[in-house]
Parts: sequence; C-alpha cells; structure tokens
Amino acid sequence: MGSIAAMKKGSSDRYFQGSVNEANKLVPEGIEGRVAYKGVAADIVFQMIGGIRSGMGYCGAANLKELHDNAQFIEMSGAGLKESHPHDVQITNEAPNYSM
Repeated sequence: MGSIAAMKKGSSDRYFQGSVNEANKLVPEGIEGRVAYKGVAADIVFQMIGGIRSGMGYCGAANLKELHDNAQFIEMSGAGLKESHPHDVQITNEAPNYSM
C-alpha cells in the first residue's frame, strides 16, 4: 500500500503507476498519518503479552501452538463492539491497555 507521498518519492512503480508523471493522477492505496505517542515500546509490548496470555486462558491454551490451533475468530458487528465496551459510566482512571 502506498500513500501519495510514498508514490511521489519513487515507489509508484511498485504499484504499477511508474509511468504517471502528475501527482494528481496517482491512485494511492494508503494514507499518511500520525499515531499519538503511547509511551515506551517495552511497556506497550508488556500490555500486549498480557492480552495474549489472557486470551490463552480463555481458550485453554498452554502455549502459542495450542492458541493457534484452538482459537476461533469471530466477526463482531459495530453494535456488538459498542456494547462490549463499558457504557453508562464515566471512566475516571483509564487502564494502560484500554482506550476508547
């Protein structure tokens, strides 16, 4: 996937648009954006590992292979996703692994 800026910098040929010379004629497959600073990577990875361990517990998996073999992914509707979050409360102290 490439943003317009990436394609202008010379990667347009990777997206079969190498012969396009005008920026307004490029057809991007991506965007440019920024993610707000979330902290030290080690802290974020620690939270992710905790989430994986929690999921392993829900699946009854003792290791990653069992998680891979036993996990079932389901599609959740937008309404279901909204309902799965805390609601009708005002969060006063946000957990490091949760944001809305």
